[in-house]
Amino acid sequence: MDNYTVVMEFFLMEFSDTRELRVLHGFLFMLIYLATLIGNFLIIVLVTLDQCLHTPMYFFLKNLSFFDFCLISTIVPKSILNSFSNKSTISFLGCVLQVLLVIHFAGSEVFILTAMSYDRYVAICHPLHYDIIMNKAVCVQMAAVSWFFGGFFGGLYSGGTFSLSFCGSKSVPQFFCDVPSLLKISCSKDHLTINISVTIGIFYGFFCLLAIAFSYVCIFSAVLSIPSVQGRSKAFSTCLPHLIVVATFLLTGAIAYLKPVPESPSLLDLLLSVLYSVLPPTLNPIIYSLRNKEIKAALRKLL
Repeated sequence: MDNYTVVMEFFLMEFSDTRELRVLHGFLFMLIYLATLIGNFLIIVLVTLDQCLHTPMYFFLKNLSFFDFCLISTIVPKSILNSFSNKSTISFLGCVLQVLLVIHFAGSEVFILTAMSYDRYVAICHPLHYDIIMNKAVCVQMAAVSWFFGGFFGGLYSGGTFSLSFCGSKSVPQFFCDVPSLLKISCSKDHLTINISVTIGIFYGFFCLLAIAFSYVCIFSAVLSIPSVQGRSKAFSTCLPHLIVVATFLLTGAIAYLKPVPESPSLLDLLLSVLYSVLPPTLNPIIYSLRNKEIKAALRKLL
């Protein structure tokens, strides 16, 4: 108890020590944030208003856009504010909420991406039974399960992380509060609770990755057996955007979380963090809208 100190705030990592570069970083993050909000909000509005987009695929896409909207809103605004205000602090409660919400929305997004791969599998491999298998009740249940898993892991990770003691350095080696960086500065030697939580999370991510891989093995086998070139092209065009999103989100997140946290992160380490926390929510609207005729048609109709 003598060595325990009540931590009221943490200091977040800055992208640069130079005031001008911090302001530039703030403006760049603001542009990225606004573009991401507009893109994801537009997809949510289009899917909600256009009756032609009331299908399981676009229902899951709307959920994905909502999770992206919330995920980037949990991380980026605080970083922008710190850049413009010339300070890099975050309150203890703010840090708890950031860990809780980031893990919640990221965990929910992983399951939604898995549900989207299953939807494509049923549409291509079992087209005659698609309406029966992917009915409205099933889609709503899958969305509810994604919220459940996100909330479960958010509570598990935040509870396990902040049950530790922070009695030494308060400088988080990251531009937002995440679990590996907080473990790095914790003075608790026993990390059993959070280690169990991370192990459960790894099994969850691995199971989702296996389900996605199995779905696409079946999908590609079915697509290659389609006799017409046009049919194969149409099937691939609906699957490739989802594969790009999955690869971007899971690979960058795995690299960032599995590699050791350095004592003083370099600019490359911070850029890697941006890749898994900021880039996927920004790219998703672009990937799904640029090659999607239905989204383009819905946008023209709305305009």
